[in-house]
Amino acid sequence: MACKLSVNVNAIAYLRNRRDVPWPDLVDLGRIALKAGAVGLTVHPRPDERHVRRTDVPALRDLLRKEFPGREYNIEGYPNERFLKLVEANQPDQVTLVPDIPGQSTSDHGWNIGENEKLLRRVVNRLKRGGMRVAIFIDPDPAQPAMAKAVGADRIEIYTGPYGGAVWPKVKREFDKVVATGRAAAKAGIEVNAGHDLTRENLPPLVAALPNLKEVSIGHAIIADALQFGLGETVKQFRRAINDL
Repeated sequence: MACKLSVNVNAIAYLRNRRDVPWPDLVDLGRIALKAGAVGLTVHPRPDERHVRRTDVPALRDLLRKEFPGREYNIEGYPNERFLKLVEANQPDQVTLVPDIPGQSTSDHGWNIGENEKLLRRVVNRLKRGGMRVAIFIDPDPAQPAMAKAVGADRIEIYTGPYGGAVWPKVKREFDKVVATGRAAAKAGIEVNAGHDLTRENLPPLVAALPNLKEVSIGHAIIADALQFGLGETVKQFRRAINDL
């Protein structure tokens, strides 16, 4: 099965929130991305609502459920009680647990699962009882996938920021870490997602090296390229980069 693309709409929401106006509209642009073949949409509603707002979450849920049944909704965030109640109310297909602190500008590290085992085990069990698939955001570290499996997660999401932002020769070292982590996940029997600073240029070697890569969640690079190519065409170009078109 080919790797699939989930479009993160946080950057669209961030642009909207620069003005007290309702555009660009997340639902309209989410529809364009889905019509272009994205497997689903990703949101990361942070406590200060500087991009995706709590009111956006059900609006995008309704878009997916009513107009694109079978596509996936992925909600990312730190699992405090407010976040957990939000996802339980909206029933996404996947919840990605991220260790962000409240004021963090963007995700820049994964969980240390060993230090957070009790929390993660409790949260994963709660979400899975609600029928949601659970992914844990991790750094590229081959020791982490088996630990994620042990706390009950269905998937890991490998943080690819160091790979995406690297230049030669560091890029090869970071690429090798991601690949080693993905291969360790295959051995541990846990599925693999990836995200952060992934582009049309750096995706193909990653997809080629990790046939078990299920999904990539991409926002910033898609919106940047959409300024040049349009959102629908950009989604198609990213799908070509992951051999999904």
